[in-house]
Amino acid sequence: MLNRFPLWKNVLILGVLALSIIYALPNFFGEDPSIQLSPIRASKLDAGTVTQIEKLLEGAALKAKKIELTDKRVLIRFSDTDVQLKAEELIKSEMGGNYTVALNLAPATPAWLRAIKAQPMYLGLDLRGGVHFMLQVDMEAAVTQAEERYAEDTRTLLREHKLHYVSVERDKANILIKFQDAQTMAQARDLFKKELRGLELEEQAADNVLKAKISPAELREVRKFAVAQNITTLRNRVNELGVAEPVIQQQGEDRIVVQLPGVQDTARAKEILGATATLEFRLVDSEHAVPTSADAKAPLGARMYTDRSGRPILLQRKIIVTGDQVVDASSGLASESGSAAVFINLNSAGAKKMADTTKDNIGKAMAVVYIENKSETRIVNGQKVTSRRKVEEVINVATIRDRFSKRFQISGLDSPDEARNLSLLLRAGALAAPVDIVEERTVGPSLGKENIEQGVRSFIIGFILVAVVVLYYYKVFGVVANITLLLNMSIIMAILSMLQATLTLPGIAGFTLTVGMAVDANVLIYERIKEELRNGNSPQAAIYAGFDRAFATIFDSHITNLLAAIMLFGIGSGPVKGFAVTLTIGIITSLFTAVTCTRMMVNFIYGQKRSVKLWI
Repeated sequence: MLNRFPLWKNVLILGVLALSIIYALPNFFGEDPSIQLSPIRASKLDAGTVTQIEKLLEGAALKAKKIELTDKRVLIRFSDTDVQLKAEELIKSEMGGNYTVALNLAPATPAWLRAIKAQPMYLGLDLRGGVHFMLQVDMEAAVTQAEERYAEDTRTLLREHKLHYVSVERDKANILIKFQDAQTMAQARDLFKKELRGLELEEQAADNVLKAKISPAELREVRKFAVAQNITTLRNRVNELGVAEPVIQQQGEDRIVVQLPGVQDTARAKEILGATATLEFRLVDSEHAVPTSADAKAPLGARMYTDRSGRPILLQRKIIVTGDQVVDASSGLASESGSAAVFINLNSAGAKKMADTTKDNIGKAMAVVYIENKSETRIVNGQKVTSRRKVEEVINVATIRDRFSKRFQISGLDSPDEARNLSLLLRAGALAAPVDIVEERTVGPSLGKENIEQGVRSFIIGFILVAVVVLYYYKVFGVVANITLLLNMSIIMAILSMLQATLTLPGIAGFTLTVGMAVDANVLIYERIKEELRNGNSPQAAIYAGFDRAFATIFDSHITNLLAAIMLFGIGSGPVKGFAVTLTIGIITSLFTAVTCTRMMVNFIYGQKRSVKLWI
């Protein structure tokens, strides 16, 4: 008898191996220290931007390895990190106002591999890092928002109970409610004590003024809620970015640590994490004349805004619906104009308010106000100075033609990218308070260098020891086993790369353990072949019986290991899951290579001849 695979099976195995080697290749080309420029909303990227960057770098005698321009970013590659850091400071100081500038580690994968979507696998923070952000929650803003909310609640309660008041104003940390007489003030005090228990009340009888202040216990709750809500929102936003195994946790009373292993688009991550964009829907004030300038004083009950062309527009102070009442949002194209649009779903409370307002105001104009808090850090006299500004602009004014339902669309956005970002932010939820990125770190190879060296060294030593022992015991079959081991490693790397999984130090441990398991399968086969030869069978019959009878044992051992790996993945977390994923893939590929690749090579060497001598 002869041992041969049919042609289709050989072609299939060789095809799998070829694809695995190709898709594992990107992991051997390393990374370039880079700077990434992404436009901020209206800013554009074009050849002029690249020319401007080239002139800047040339003027500072900084040499870029390569500058790549795409629709969404400019990527400037450098040969070393020192030049990268100098160039970042230069570009940020000259162009940072219109672009998000971020450090990056760009894979140095050749163009032909990138063309077929072959990318290296991500490495965890313990190996290569990624990006590390320390976010500071603006507690002052959180408290201010709470005070504004309480001020609005007092107005609403007074109107609902028909208690007439002269004014409701905020004075630093106090809300001052002025009444016409003492009796109304007393009724309002009793109402607030019952409905707004987070307020401390103090009467100024001489002026008929009720002074309300948020109690210390309520302030503590406001601050705790701000951090907790921001963590939830940040987690939603990170999930939208598709980051594997992120770390988002509170540090201290008002800080949040965000670690994103393997993130490539750090500029986008920074933009999404720090953004506090939201929307407000307000009716246009049609009772007063449109002011001629944006600096004109707004009449009572109205607020001045500008649209994106800088033209002043007068809106009612009362807000119909805000972004925190949005339960779902998606981007697309407006059905009438074909321009970028965001499709919004409101919660029940928001939908009712929107429906009631639009029903009563058909024929009037309604505006959508885009609100965004921006933080900018600049180096002034060698010191980092962070400034914050709030951008409020009207992006859309439309006449109400009919009563709005729970779902509707807004248009007037600059581009599909802006619509996509806004829908993402609305979908992920609004931040309870603005956050500042007080520490940003792109963890380079140096930090995890020791871990990488130790992990790789342990893998190589383990591989060499196994290879020598197998060669000594099984000779030609040992050579086949060692080639199979290399192929097995290639397949694992290719699968991890195609899944864009994150490899951590425990993952390398999974690799090393897989080496032993893969050899174990070959040992079972070879020992079976030896046994068949000792029983007097012919070499071809021994090969056939060796593979055939060892399969059941190999399959059983792999299944039991696979069950253990699945349990690790299900119960474990963080690094343990990374180990379980690598181990699971290794078990499956080990089974494949042991029963197919090994046999195919043995068939090529010995299976074509009826009379052979096995070197085993």
